[in-house]
Parts: sequence; C-alpha cells; structure tokens
Amino acid sequence: MTPPVLPGVSVIMSVYNAEVHLADAIRSILDQTFADFEFLIVDDGSRDRSAEIMDGFAATDPRIRVIHQENRGLIASLNRLLDEARAPLVARMDADDVSLPTRFERQIAFLSENPDHGVVGTNTHELDQHGTIFECTDLHPLDHDGIATAFEDRSPICHPSVMMRRDVILPTGGYRLPYVHCEDYDLWLRLLDRTRLANLPDRLLLYRRSPGQVSAQHEIDQKIGAALAWVAHLERVAGRPDPTGGLPSLPTLDALDATFGRPGIGHAVRSKVARGLVHSAPAMRGRGLDLLLRHIEEGGDRTGLWRTVVRLLIFRQPLGAARVATALLRRAPVLG
Repeated sequence: MTPPVLPGVSVIMSVYNAEVHLADAIRSILDQTFADFEFLIVDDGSRDRSAEIMDGFAATDPRIRVIHQENRGLIASLNRLLDEARAPLVARMDADDVSLPTRFERQIAFLSENPDHGVVGTNTHELDQHGTIFECTDLHPLDHDGIATAFEDRSPICHPSVMMRRDVILPTGGYRLPYVHCEDYDLWLRLLDRTRLANLPDRLLLYRRSPGQVSAQHEIDQKIGAALAWVAHLERVAGRPDPTGGLPSLPTLDALDATFGRPGIGHAVRSKVARGLVHSAPAMRGRGLDLLLRHIEEGGDRTGLWRTVVRLLIFRQPLGAARVATALLRRAPVLG
C-alpha cells in the first residue's frame, strides 16, 4: 500500500467571531508562493458568519480543512490543531492578520539551511481595523542570542508570524492552559534550552492592531501571566522544578510564595507587572493602580514613579495621582 503523501507545511489557525477580516486572512495563505500545505482551521464556537466564510473557502480549495467545535478557547484549539497537523513544519496564522506572499517560501528556506533552529518568526508591519498599513521602524532581534536576551522585557517573536518544527514543539506538551493571553511567550521560554529561535529581517506579516484584540482587553492578566512565565523560566534555569507546570490555572499573586516554596516571588511578580502598567491609562484606573500602590508600600523600586504621578494627571486621574504621591511620600527617607 502506498503511504499517503504528506504536505510540506501545516498551517494552523483558530477562529472565534472573526468575520470582519477572516476572508482577507485566508486569501493571504492561499496566495502563498509555496503552495504545498494543508490549512487547518478550527471554528471555536463562533456565533457570527465566521463558519460560513471558512466553509465557503473549504468548498473551493481542498487544502483547507475546517474543524467545528464548541468554544474551548485559543490554547485548547491550538493544541488540537498541533495534534491534527500532518506536516513536519507548522505555520501559525491569526484570523485578522495578513501573510505576505513569500512568507512560507522564505521561512522554509531558512529552516532548511538551519537544521538546529526549531522556530523562525518574521518582522512585521501593522494594520489598523480599516486596513491602513503602518510601517514599523523597530526590528525584532534576529538571532537566538538576541532573542534570548530580549525575553526579560518582552516577547521578541510575533506569534502569528512563526513557522515551527512539529517534532520540537510536541515534546514540550504544546501550549500550557494556565498561561492564557501569553501562551506563546511561555512556549518560547520553554524552547530556549531545546532548540534555537530566530526572526527573519523581512516584514512578511501585517499584524492587525484593534481596540478589541486580546492584548488590549486583558492587559493586566497578560502581564501577570508573562511575569510568571519568566519566573518559571528562571526556576528551570536554576535547576529547580517549575511549579506551574501541572496547574489548571495560575495561582493568585498572594499565593506565589507558597507555590514556589520561598518568599519574595509574589513581590517580584507584582513589581514587574506594576512597573509595566504605568503607561496604560485603562490599567491605572483599576487593578494596575492597586498593584502599583502595593509595589510602593512593599518598598519596591520607586525610580521614575514621580513621572507616573504626572502621567496620571495627564490621564485625568487626579485621585490616582494623589494616592501614588501619598504612597511615595510615605516611603520617602526621613532627613536630618
């Protein structure tokens, strides 16, 4: 019996209520100069016209396979897609972005020439919700060492731009359920000691920025998860077990010292998150302000926080500005 011919790439995309930009995203994959792929799309319980749109494309292109399911969330959907994928290479795609035509061709060439690399992303330009392109002037780090160094401050790989070796990703267990909204950042950190990571200098993805995207809606939870992923990474680097590995959800900030088995972890995470939120007006209207005040009260680094007082006034949050100023004065050293 002749074995089935496997595709060169499995493209995986999870969709939830994405009817506005979905057709453009799908067309950008179908228009790739590298055409030997299967396109696996999970309809994660959409309630708009998303299912109709993706089924319409699947009826005209046999490379597309749509999987309909009840809503399970992005992480469960991506793990299902990794299990369903048949190709040795897996390319991520989001339902509101646009891949430029040579994206797959360039990434496959890189991975062919660099067998020690398991993940390659690309640099990007940005789209707004109206389709206007904004050219990015910054550049993600390109080589493994530059990427590894950048992780302490941010995620230096654009998730929907990546192509990955499936046999490198699967042994890690894929995406971890507790790390909602930062599942990619956690995965890259767990891959650092397994493979090499890279970004192409070419801007081969148009990344959609919109007020309703996950990072805008869940900014505080995303930063807490990322800070915990970083702490868990440091545990692994130090040869200690990662206590978040088997958890169904992340512990609360007040439970972190007990979870990690030593004091100071909760304070470190609160401080990292609080200082990362001071430029966000929405965050400073709620939990972000509370985290910042606790950071100050616990004796955390106060460098630059008087500028935050001014910023809060600019944000038209005088009460918040007064609370931060009072906390800073309370912690100021007594002279004389």
